[in-house]
Amino acid sequence: MPALANTPTDRDLTDWDRTHNLHPWAGIHGWRRDDYMRVNTAEGIHIWDHAGKRFIDGPGGMWCVQIGYGRQEMADAIAAQTMTMPYASPWSFTTEPAAMLARKLADMTPGDLNTVHFTTGGSTAVDTAIRVMQFLNNRLGRPEKKIVISRERAYHGSTYLAATVTGKERFKTRFDKADDLVRFLPDVNPYHRPQAMSIEAWCDEKIADLETLIAQVGADRIGAFIAEPILCSGGVVVPPPGYHRRTREICARHDILYISDEVVTGFGRLGHWFASQEVFGITPDIITCAKGLTSGYLPLGACIISDAVMERIAGPDENDVFYNGYTYCGHPVSCAAALKNIEIMECEDILGHVRRVTPHFQDRLRHIGETFDIVGDARGMGLLGCLECRLDPGNNSYARQQKFGAELDAACEDMGLLLRPFGNMAVFSPPLIITGAQIDEMFDIMEAGLTRLSAEYAA
Repeated sequence: MPALANTPTDRDLTDWDRTHNLHPWAGIHGWRRDDYMRVNTAEGIHIWDHAGKRFIDGPGGMWCVQIGYGRQEMADAIAAQTMTMPYASPWSFTTEPAAMLARKLADMTPGDLNTVHFTTGGSTAVDTAIRVMQFLNNRLGRPEKKIVISRERAYHGSTYLAATVTGKERFKTRFDKADDLVRFLPDVNPYHRPQAMSIEAWCDEKIADLETLIAQVGADRIGAFIAEPILCSGGVVVPPPGYHRRTREICARHDILYISDEVVTGFGRLGHWFASQEVFGITPDIITCAKGLTSGYLPLGACIISDAVMERIAGPDENDVFYNGYTYCGHPVSCAAALKNIEIMECEDILGHVRRVTPHFQDRLRHIGETFDIVGDARGMGLLGCLECRLDPGNNSYARQQKFGAELDAACEDMGLLLRPFGNMAVFSPPLIITGAQIDEMFDIMEAGLTRLSAEYAA
């Protein structure tokens, strides 16, 4: 293989990426022909590509860049910790940033969730949560109580257990999953309820789905229920009011651990550090988080466990070992980044800012739904939003939905807005520092993009 050029050209970088860099979720037949946008710089809510064109980052990276790009304070904190202590084995040592962050997270989480197991990201946090359930039930002499209940359209990650409990619609894979360990509840999206059904009746039906499944499988075989407060990758699906509280009560009654996957909703996306208690009125047994924990500046995740669960794990006399961990658990530089990220959010009252701009964000989103016939549903909460479009019902194949999403993405990209299309849906999760004027600019572009496509795709 020839040595790398001293100053690679644009063509070199494109060729090297296509030849050597297998991206996540790449189409395996043609990935060497894919053309990914190469982004070189970023600041605030904006990204610039290699040619110097500026874009609003509508998805906020991957739902994660809460404080925005280009924060000098983050760079300084990361550099300082790198020079002080760049790595320490979590098997043998602890560090000041890891201890401080664990205490900080314990203070921020609801109820008695006070034990933090650091991971490398959201997928490994979910894997850890499920392994906690397995470890607990093995310790208690209940080896059959291992099944996890999840939901259609849920996304929980791509490691083995996290992928197992992912119910993403049309999510077909050649990878193996532990299908014997999971059962899925039907779609909870209120938009998909029968036309004559009230949202209250829809909630009752979804609760009945859970109770029926528990009766069929047996509570003695079900170890956990895992749920995103909002099903984000599934299309920003907000379950009907009261759904979370009622499912939590059912789980408690049947001794089923309730895992709240707050990888997206945590760290300010809904205007609170965590959404479980503050927004939806529940205190789960376990919370998983990542993404906004460091605003994407460095990889880090956490599985946060209640005292009640930890006490039950410690119950039996035999001193088992919790054989779960990663080389980068509590990585000191990542923990320092998380501490600085939280400090910035506190000092700048970013949670308050989210609560203040949320009404305008949601008003603009819903105005699009009311203005364009092609939009079937405009939904969201906090700085999360989704536009679900309804295409010609006579030609509404999945391939056509994908084509629509790609064309809408291209139209908005041409005008300076990056989207994250999911077939006939476009989702929004911009950096939390976005202003009212920037919200207007983002949705103005979205309206222009929909105007371009409406004639071709209108129902």
